Amino acid sequence: MKRYFWICLYSVLCILHSLSASAEIKYIFYFIGDGMGTNQVLSAEMYRSAIQGEPLGRVQTLMTTFPYSGHASTYSKSNGITDSAAAGTCLATGSKTNNGILGLDADGNRLTTIAEDLKAQGWGIGIMTTVAIDHATPAAFYAHVEKRSDYYKIGKQLCASGFDFFGGAGFHHPQGKHDNKSTNLYRLAEQNGYTIVRSPEEARQSIIPSFSGEAAAHSINKLILVQPCDTGMNHGSNLPYAIDRKEGDLTLTQIVSTAIPFLNARYERFFMMVEGGMIDYACHADDAATAIGETWDMNDAMQVAYDFYLAHPDETLILVTADHETGGLALGNSDYTLHLDLLQNQKCSSWVLSDRFTQLFKETSKPQWTDVKRLYRENLGFWDTVKISDDEEDDLKDLYEKACEGKGKDAKNMYKTINSLGEAGVALLNKKAHIGWTTRAHSAHAVPIFAIGPNAELFSGWHDNSDIVPILKKALGN
Repeated sequence: MKRYFWICLYSVLCILHSLSASAEIKYIFYFIGDGMGTNQVLSAEMYRSAIQGEPLGRVQTLMTTFPYSGHASTYSKSNGITDSAAAGTCLATGSKTNNGILGLDADGNRLTTIAEDLKAQGWGIGIMTTVAIDHATPAAFYAHVEKRSDYYKIGKQLCASGFDFFGGAGFHHPQGKHDNKSTNLYRLAEQNGYTIVRSPEEARQSIIPSFSGEAAAHSINKLILVQPCDTGMNHGSNLPYAIDRKEGDLTLTQIVSTAIPFLNARYERFFMMVEGGMIDYACHADDAATAIGETWDMNDAMQVAYDFYLAHPDETLILVTADHETGGLALGNSDYTLHLDLLQNQKCSSWVLSDRFTQLFKETSKPQWTDVKRLYRENLGFWDTVKISDDEEDDLKDLYEKACEGKGKDAKNMYKTINSLGEAGVALLNKKAHIGWTTRAHSAHAVPIFAIGPNAELFSGWHDNSDIVPILKKALGN
């Protein structure tokens, strides 16, 4: 009898596996958290749990509720620590390359991306991000250049890609960095059949009447959605951080919410790469509160995809991973305690705080210490809800006096130079939350993988990032 039970159970499992394997995947959401290691995900969950009064880790991100998970190593062809170009190329093609290279192998041979492959098979393709649409990770899915910094060349390849939807901050150098005679990339995109819109509302009202239940406007086949001209600290380079967001700022959730009906109205099958690119930016600044906000912000965009999955569970695959970890984030820096709840006192990113200190010193060459303390109190909660010792205040005051003498040493990372007073304040808050950082660059940490949908179990276990595209092709039956 017992043997008969196990035979029946095995038969049922085989049937279920066969049904899963035979499911036709028609919709793919490929989420990439740039710089998002395991501790970035865990800190986001533990922080939200702490401020909501729940047991640590009880408040989960959507990705950690997915039924299948694993990890991936991220080394590049040239080094144990990858950059986003090599990692993005690997996540887009399944092939390792050297740091700094996009869409080519180490010998300069062109690689075919999963997006290009699916486009050739008749799929709709959407590429979206919280940073520039010609930045390394999104560019890895359509560009083929020896230098990731060749933004104008990358932008020209975007315009010629034929992909259906792009969304993000815009182009780094739309006119070309050193060539005023070059064609503006927005104009070039329009010449290649793209319609440029700067808000989801503009997309809904002018391009996609199907949002309101009417017939789709098929005359508009290719769309680029970018942020309004007057938003973002570095226009064209990034959307505002979630912690700094103001009304009217473009968000990743809005981009994904625009892309899904746009692609779904035009194609029976579509592929979307969605990058939470500002997680990386925050971790380059060793700014835990801002990184946590960006992780939850990508989670919000993921919820839109998950709602679509719930309506099409047998046809939709959602895959989440990262190109690398940034910052060497450590949860714990002294004893057996964490105080992540203290991070809720941070009201803006280190970028914005830095600019506020810079502005203060522009207004008067030697502001009063009370003015500096006011900025710390308003933006980080110091002396009120975050207790500051006399020694800690003396250290901050020493930096203030050096700044007054013009001797302040600003902190530089890949994306921004941060005022010494702003950097020190965020670093102190991180220390009090018992968060540690080993670097302002990338690390070789493994990154997580989460998956749900048909054949998602294939992504379980330990992998290298070069395995992900081959597994995805296997899931598709290729």
